[in-house]
Amino acid sequence: MGLRGPARADLGDHRLPSRQFTAHLRAASLGAIADLGFVGLDDSGPDADPAVITGYKAARNLSPTRGQKLSNKALAAVRAPVEHGFAHLKNWRVLGKVRTDPTWATALVRALLVLTNKEIAR
Repeated sequence: MGLRGPARADLGDHRLPSRQFTAHLRAASLGAIADLGFVGLDDSGPDADPAVITGYKAARNLSPTRGQKLSNKALAAVRAPVEHGFAHLKNWRVLGKVRTDPTWATALVRALLVLTNKEIAR
């Protein structure tokens, strides 16, 4: 959600509080699929469309139900290509060197993810 390492000194900390983050997603009619670290970020209620979709955590004494396990598996299948793309970007050390306009950085990351997906599809 925020920047780490040397880039923080140049760009500052651009993290939003969780309520503002979900409000910005809803205002833009967007959603996000996140890992279990973000469970509880979007407590909008059971009838609202969630802005942040996460999997189910197992309770200490209770394992997830079959439906929860299937839901976690489906979310993992959607997240895997994106996680692999970011792993490639980290290996190429692209993200640490980007100290420019965020619009240009977004275009660069999108282009690199397309190239990564092409490489994976071969």
